[in-house]
Amino acid sequence: MIDATRSLARNMLDVDEIINGYAQGHFLMSEAEGEPVQWFYTHDRTLMPLDQRFHYPRSLQRVLNQDRFYVKINTAFDAVVEGCANRATTWISAELKSIYRALNRSGWAYSFETWQKIGDTEKLAGGIMGIAIQGVFIGESMFYQIPEGSKVAMVKLVEHLRSNGYVLFDVQMMNPHLERFGAVEIGDREYQKLLQLALSKPCSML
Repeated sequence: MIDATRSLARNMLDVDEIINGYAQGHFLMSEAEGEPVQWFYTHDRTLMPLDQRFHYPRSLQRVLNQDRFYVKINTAFDAVVEGCANRATTWISAELKSIYRALNRSGWAYSFETWQKIGDTEKLAGGIMGIAIQGVFIGESMFYQIPEGSKVAMVKLVEHLRSNGYVLFDVQMMNPHLERFGAVEIGDREYQKLLQLALSKPCSML
């Protein structure tokens, strides 16, 4: 179950307030363009495992073995946000894009990008946009514009979070795409325990 808890005051962007909200397990969404950005909370939380439960199809392993993609962090944040919002129905409104950009400038929001070199040109293949607070990474959205771009980003992001000591990869709500990677749902009490543990771990994305 997902509940809207309260609206974010328009034109009152307070980065500290927003990070405090995420650190309590809330997340921001807008139900449509022009609608207010609101805080939401789900009592059935979806996590992407950072242990052996994380898995992916053999077909993706073949793609990884081919080294067709390479990874960058925060080199095309705005493009990743636009890619995530570019769909028929989106919860990423213009106001929320501005919030994400402010969080990025303040060192809280990151784009984890996959790139492909085509001839002499680098092309953004896909990416995942999220918020990092201590030992928790909160995945907000993902996109691709080259097939397999977002899937490779997921694998490489999990590897990156593991190597940097992250405890929690919060992906908020289950969907079939996340389920294919081994995403699991847990109850609110267990989630809050893991969240507090993750927040006690000093980690860095860069």
